[in-house]
Order: sequence, then C-alpha cells, then structure tokens
Amino acid sequence: MDSSYKDGWKPTPIDVTHPQDVDTASIRLFHEPAWHLRMTIEGDCSYLRVKIVRAAPLSEPDRYICFLDANDELICMVDDFHELPAAYQDIIREELARRYLTSRIERVHSIRSEYGVSYWDVATDRGRREFVVKNVGEDARWLDEKRVLILDVDGNRFEVADLGALDKRSRGLVEMVL
Repeated sequence: MDSSYKDGWKPTPIDVTHPQDVDTASIRLFHEPAWHLRMTIEGDCSYLRVKIVRAAPLSEPDRYICFLDANDELICMVDDFHELPAAYQDIIREELARRYLTSRIERVHSIRSEYGVSYWDVATDRGRREFVVKNVGEDARWLDEKRVLILDVDGNRFEVADLGALDKRSRGLVEMVL
C-alpha cells in the first residue's frame, strides 16, 4: 500500500473526452489573462489553456487548424479558420505567428559541414544568426523549386524565399549543402 495516502485512498484520474465534431459557430476564443488563450465551445465546455497548431504546416498552412488542451490533446480541428469571425481569425493568426516564427535568410556568410552536420552563419530579416542543422537531407524541405525551409537543431525555422534572389556567393553556398 502506498504510504503517501491516508487509509489507502488514491486519486482517481479524470478521463477527459473532447468533442469530436464542433460547429465553428459555437467556438469562442479569448485571452484571460492576456497571456493565456482560452476557448469555450458553447453548449459543451470551456478550456483554460489552449494551443493552436497547424496539422499541415507546410502544405496547407491556412487550413486544418488544431486546438489543443493543456495536455496537448486534440480538442477539435477547423478545416478553414476563415469560417470563424474576423476577431477570432486575428487571434489565430497571432498565435500561429508566435508558434511558427520563421526568419528569412537574406545572405549567407558561411556554411561549414562536419560529419553530416552543417553550421550556418546568415543574415536574416531578424538580424545575423548562427545555427546548426543536424541532417540537411531531413531538415531542409523544398516548398517549391526556389523556396526552401530549414529547421535547426532547436526547432527554429529559417526560410530562403527565393534561392535565385540571393547574391551569387550565398546561392553557391546554399546549393553546395542542399
């Protein structure tokens, strides 16, 4: 018997069942306090902490938006967040922008590779950055023939919006590792 509970009492876990199908008209989003996103599904329940993520961040960034609870369990998914009122669309855009912050690479100062790991020194729209990519074959994704998204070892996202728009030296360095 566990001695941390008197008289052999043990807490009973609460099973949480989230709604499977949610009418977008019943969704209410708000911040309370200002740094916590909350969600109410009218006629069902409220969630004190909600995370918003993309189900298909690369192929369908504006579709299939998932709402997760504090335990990262799926509450519901909205096929197209444009179906929601404009005020909620703004909240969703802000949350997604915060979660999927992407720096655009404007110039490459250097890239060196050692044992499959590449070390990047770049100028971005957010200033100069140095980052490490463990496996370029897996962590660089071509979004089209001139646009590539690179994920570093910390999960940060860097994008070359147009490989052809980079200066010749930068383009050559990127092409050498990709």
